[in-house]
Amino acid sequence: MKTVAIVGTFDSKGREFQFVKEIIEGQGLNTLMIHSGVFEPSFTPDVSNEEVARAAGSDIRDIAARKDRAYATEILARGMEKLLPRLYAEGRFDGVISFGGSGGTSLVTPGMRALPVGVPKVMVSTMAAGDVSVYVGSSDIVMVPSVVDVAGLNSISVKIFTNAAFAVAGMVKFEHDVKLEHKPLIAATMFGVTTPCVDTARAYLEKRGYEVLIFHATGAGGKAMESLAASGLIKGVLDLTTTEWCDELFGGVLTAGPHRLEAAGSHGVPQVVSVGALDMVNFGEYDSVPARYAERNLYRHNPTVTLMRTTVEENRKLGEVIADKLNRAESPTALMLPLRGVSMIDAEGQAFYGPEEDAALFDTLRRRVDTGHVDLIEMDNNINDPAFAEAAAQKLLDLMAKK
Repeated sequence: MKTVAIVGTFDSKGREFQFVKEIIEGQGLNTLMIHSGVFEPSFTPDVSNEEVARAAGSDIRDIAARKDRAYATEILARGMEKLLPRLYAEGRFDGVISFGGSGGTSLVTPGMRALPVGVPKVMVSTMAAGDVSVYVGSSDIVMVPSVVDVAGLNSISVKIFTNAAFAVAGMVKFEHDVKLEHKPLIAATMFGVTTPCVDTARAYLEKRGYEVLIFHATGAGGKAMESLAASGLIKGVLDLTTTEWCDELFGGVLTAGPHRLEAAGSHGVPQVVSVGALDMVNFGEYDSVPARYAERNLYRHNPTVTLMRTTVEENRKLGEVIADKLNRAESPTALMLPLRGVSMIDAEGQAFYGPEEDAALFDTLRRRVDTGHVDLIEMDNNINDPAFAEAAAQKLLDLMAKK
C-alpha cells in the first residue's frame, strides 16, 4: 500500500492535519505524519520535530527556548530539506502534502524541492495566489491557493483541504505506465517569439536520435534549465533564447537571476547560445509598466503581458554581460548571431524591428567575445528562419561530437 507524507505544524494546526489524514486514509492509502512545528504536537506523529531539528544539526529544545520564530523556521526548513529526501529514499512515502501560511510554506517547500521531479508534491498555501517562485524554484510543486487563512475548519477550508487531499491521493494511486524510449537529452530555451526557431531545431535533433527538453524562458524556465545543465543528465544545451537577461538588467518580471548562462559552461556541457528575444523586456498588464518607461516602445503581447523594446544602450549592456559569461565557459561553446532579427517581432515591418539596436548588440559581442575560446558564427537570417535553426542544431551536434 502506498503512503502519503503529511508534513506540518501539528502543534498549532493538529485538527486540520488530522482531517486531511482521514481523507487520505479513506482512499486506501497509508500516511506518514511528520511534525515540523516547534512545540508539542496535539497527537503523536510518526516523525517528530526532534528528528527534523536533528537533521539540521540542532536541538528542538534549544530552538524552542530561543522563542525566535524566524530562527525556528530557518533551522527546521534546513532540517526538512535534508530529512524529506532521505525518508523518500528509504521508501517511507510516495507523495507529500502540506499546508500553511507564509511560515509553514517556507518551512516545508525546501524539503519538497529536494525531492526528485515526478514525486507528487502538493502545498496548500495562503501565498499561492502570488509569486510562488521562491517556494517552487525549479521543482514541480503543485501550489494550491488556500483562499482563506489556514486556521481551523470552515465551509471554505474544508473544501480546499479536501480537494488537495484527493489531488495528492490521485497522483500517488494512479501511475502512467507508458515506457518511453531512452534517448540522450538536450535542453533548449524558447519564447513565444522564438518558437519557430526552436521547433525547427528540435525536429532536426529528434531525427538524429535526441530527446529535446524545451524550457520556456520565463525566469523559472531559465533557472530550471540551468539546474538541469548542472545535474549531469544532459548532453548539450541549445540556449537560443537568452531574453531573461533583459529582465534581470532592466527591471522586467521574468528574470532568471544573475547566474543565468553559467551552468553549462561550468559543468562541461557543450552549448550553442544565441540572442533570442533580447529585443524585449517583459512586464505584466500595460498599466504595470514602471512610469520611467512610459515613453518607450511598448507592445501589448496579450492582456497580461506587455513588452518593451530594448534600446541601443541596453543592447550594449546585454552584449557585455553575455560575452563575459561565455568567455568564462569551460565547455565547448558557440555563439550564433541572426543578423536579420532576434525575434518574430524584430523583423522588417514588425513592432520591434530595430537594425540600430541589433547592431549595438552584435558589435558589442564581436568586440568582447574571446573568439579563441568561443566560436562566433554570424548568419544573414532572422532567428526564426529554418536555415538558422538547423545550423544551430548542427553546430551543437558538432560540439558534442568533439567532447
